Amino acid sequence: MLDNLGGMEIVVLMLVALFVIGPERLPKVLQGLGRGVRKVRQMARNATEDISRETGTDIDINDLNPKAFIRKHVLSEEDEELLTNPIRSALDDVKQHTKPLRDELDETAAAIRSNGSSSSRDDTDDDDDEPAKPAARKHSYDLDAT
Repeated sequence: MLDNLGGMEIVVLMLVALFVIGPERLPKVLQGLGRGVRKVRQMARNATEDISRETGTDIDINDLNPKAFIRKHVLSEEDEELLTNPIRSALDDVKQHTKPLRDELDETAAAIRSNGSSSSRDDTDDDDDEPAKPAARKHSYDLDAT
């Protein structure tokens, strides 16, 4: 129940409760709190038992999420496969057809990065007949993400 609280946080909460409630009334308040938690747990257990009895299957509290409930109790595994297979195959087709484009974009991005990171040629070198290449433009966006 208190999985997300650390030891120090629990100690601070207890000290605050001690100062706010007082040392005389604190044990009675903690007993009442414990009794309330037990009642809530029992009510939840009874509700899940009632739902399990009505549906005829064992239901976990996590199964009350509508998506999980439908997936577990309405659809069979074959039905779920029939629904997800076309989507998976379409995704695989898209990945297969766009792989050459992705590879070409990766190569271009690598070339741009290597051109930008390599030292530029000395412009005073006049023996080359080739014109100097312009410096690679630095983009403000991530080339791998586009």
